[in-house]
Amino acid sequence: MPEQQQPLPKLKEKRASSTIANDSPAASLPEVHMHLPPLPKVMIEPKRNVHWNTTNLGLRLGADFTSAASAAVLVAPIITIIDSIYGCSADSPPISLATVALLTAISTDRSIVEKAANGSSFSSCFLRSLRPAITRPHQFIFSRPFLLVFSLYFATYSTANTVDTFQSTVTSKPASAVTPSTSKFLATSSVNTSLCVYKDSCFARMFGASSPAASVSLAAVVPKLSYALFAVRDCLTIFASFNLPSMIAPRLANLPPEVQSRLSRILSTESGRTNTAQFLAPAAIQLISTPIHLLGLDLYNRQGRLGFGQRYSRIVRDWGVSAFARMGRIVPAFGVGGVVNANMRKSFMAKLEN
Repeated sequence: MPEQQQPLPKLKEKRASSTIANDSPAASLPEVHMHLPPLPKVMIEPKRNVHWNTTNLGLRLGADFTSAASAAVLVAPIITIIDSIYGCSADSPPISLATVALLTAISTDRSIVEKAANGSSFSSCFLRSLRPAITRPHQFIFSRPFLLVFSLYFATYSTANTVDTFQSTVTSKPASAVTPSTSKFLATSSVNTSLCVYKDSCFARMFGASSPAASVSLAAVVPKLSYALFAVRDCLTIFASFNLPSMIAPRLANLPPEVQSRLSRILSTESGRTNTAQFLAPAAIQLISTPIHLLGLDLYNRQGRLGFGQRYSRIVRDWGVSAFARMGRIVPAFGVGGVVNANMRKSFMAKLEN
């Protein structure tokens, strides 16, 4: 019996040795310390509510169209007469449809060009164009030339007004706010230029039908560069008529005291400064756009490789007369018409806001 109990102490030694082995430093795993960067604090902003100024939106659009129609019906008679002055050139056989269309496309100083073309005086052309408006006003108002001119300016003013209404709606500004934005310039110039081309083509067919060269294509006669220059000229006029007045009107209050004292009647109020800017801007821009206009004409009249000096001398010679002739047409169209449109729209919007 005693001999069978001897292995027990060995088992205890083995367990003890294993315990010592487990407790020894060589067998223990090192502790791993990881330094993690602190997590950034995420700020959750509350969702912003977009507020649109949609109050009386339908009535505001109605005010836009009513103001545009009032301005268009006011300026359409005089512009129709001015644009129809060249119509007496239709009695002159040498004038081709291409020439008539070009005279229509330039939209200004037609009496000067016509006088140079066939010797007709400005007074005789003016009286012939004015007679239908006086003797048969009801027929004149419903005539195609009048309706074409009315549609052109109604669409132009409506586009400018509705862009202002759109901007005031999405930016939550007062209904009477006027913006000189790029979108307004692009929209207004696109509408005006495209409809003006259509109106001019209709005028060319109406007043040039008796020409023996009626089958001549205008696109084959007028250089493309002339078209481009005429487009730049029209864009400058649109910018000065619809964007520039609201930009320069506040600056008129900062004029020198001597100037303000002399012009106190028209510059003392905000409306007076706005109306002054509306008259001055379209007229003043003609001093810049007229050389562009004359260069386009010269490229048509004298097609060929001419030196810059030859064209420059012709432009300088006709600059003054043509600039004043263009002012005589632009001021009624966008000066008087622009003041009527802006004031009527402002009055309507003020009533809707109250």
